[in-house]
Amino acid sequence: MKRLLFSCLALLATGLHAEVKLPGVFSDGMVLQQQQLVRVWGGAELGEEVKVDFAGQTHSIVTDGTGQWSVTLNPMNANAQPADLVVTGKNTITVKNVLVGEVWICSGQSNMQWTVKQAANAEAEVAGANHPQIRMFNVEREPSLEEQGDCKGAWKEANPANVGDFSAVGYYFGRHLHNVLKVPVGLINTSWGGTRIEAWTSSLALQERPCATELLADWKAHADKWDAAKEQAAFDKRKADWQAVVKKIDEENAKLADGQKKPKPQAPRPPDDPAKTPHRPSVLFNGMVSPLIPYGIKGAIWYQGESNQKRAFQYQELLPTMINDWRKLWVDNFSFYIVQLANFGNGRPATKDAGVADTWAELQEAQTLTALTLEKCGVAVINDIGEQNDIHPKNKQEVGRRLALWALAKDYGKNGAEHSGPLYQSSVVQGDKVRVQFTHTGAGLKTRDGGELKHFQIAGADQKWSWAKAKIEGNEVVVWSESVPQPIGVRYAWASWPEGANLMNAEGLPASCFRTDDFLPSTLGVVSPFKENVPAPAPAKP
Repeated sequence: MKRLLFSCLALLATGLHAEVKLPGVFSDGMVLQQQQLVRVWGGAELGEEVKVDFAGQTHSIVTDGTGQWSVTLNPMNANAQPADLVVTGKNTITVKNVLVGEVWICSGQSNMQWTVKQAANAEAEVAGANHPQIRMFNVEREPSLEEQGDCKGAWKEANPANVGDFSAVGYYFGRHLHNVLKVPVGLINTSWGGTRIEAWTSSLALQERPCATELLADWKAHADKWDAAKEQAAFDKRKADWQAVVKKIDEENAKLADGQKKPKPQAPRPPDDPAKTPHRPSVLFNGMVSPLIPYGIKGAIWYQGESNQKRAFQYQELLPTMINDWRKLWVDNFSFYIVQLANFGNGRPATKDAGVADTWAELQEAQTLTALTLEKCGVAVINDIGEQNDIHPKNKQEVGRRLALWALAKDYGKNGAEHSGPLYQSSVVQGDKVRVQFTHTGAGLKTRDGGELKHFQIAGADQKWSWAKAKIEGNEVVVWSESVPQPIGVRYAWASWPEGANLMNAEGLPASCFRTDDFLPSTLGVVSPFKENVPAPAPAKP
């Protein structure tokens, strides 16, 4: 591990009378992970003896040559009775109201940052929050060009005074675990809206990945040539041009019926000062993840990808890179559960033509492939609860519940019910039809509305897609179209807003979007945020 246990530069005021100190995550109200070795670490004067007392355990150690110290608590059972953790050197620190239970990292961009008070049924949820054994530590948002050993934040209990500011997905995930497991739950929320996955990944991990070479080079060039005044002037022009376009569209839309109105282009991003931006590679890992390592956790939940959709094919490599990076640095192959992006209009009308390239669906595919490829991973599919005109679906309760279903089944042995919607497994062509097989069919496949299956497409070798008919036969789906007599590929819900897509299992969990073809994706070759709006060279057909 690059920084070992603790960054003295961030935490210690070195000197003859340096006090014993703890990172911010070790603070009143914290929850420690049960049934595994738990590290407690900090800083003190060089050569100082430090003693840690907790739950009948006492561990002593002498600081090393950099003033760092670390002890390991023996595994403990869950305990909802608050206790003190006492650290003694030349001074004494008492961390009060400490519980032992299950601890999870909650990370990603705005849909993870989205708070309870912003989500559905907020008033009732806040008023009814009476869960003193559920605590959340909100990591203060702070990018950094260097790895940090400490962060700001505080543990808060889930009560009406606090819960409104909790991550909604994190809270509802933790609440479901708590209701089932009957043990304390600690949630560490480290999230930031609008951010990209490369910002959450360590520099060393990115440097090892060929797919990130151009991305890193472009950011270096951007930093080297940064001129704040020039960048602001260029942004002001882009903004003025955008405002003119929007004004014209508004004038045209005023004369049109609702179903005919034209979508507006996204506003241009303001200039990213490379020394301050949260979008630069590794800066959020440095400032908001590194300080948490190696705090004992059971696993992590992740809701991010919207800001990477234009580089969806690259995400197939970036997401597992980040997961493996975190696991390596924690020295723990912990569980990692991904929220697949919700259905969303993405600034365009619902797709009426088959075969339309869709970066949103390609990003969803990247998330699902990661969950299927890496061990101890899963994907919570939520393509039935999105909102066409809002990238932030308000029903965070169901998002948290579906994540919890994965954790309960895979980490806690609660296998009584199906924990996932149908996921594509394989397919076989039989004459003019394609037969598709799935995992997680549960008690059987069905449609959400009781009607015919919708939003299936089919294509032959010419890669021309047509809307298809489909029917459920047992735990399989058979797909065909009279216009495609020799099919080779099927796609389902392959759109940011797959209107009418209705395949699910009897447990009510929706099927993920999928494709059986190996046609080249539209985002192949787009590997840098500086070139997302520049068309990639057309790849040769295989």
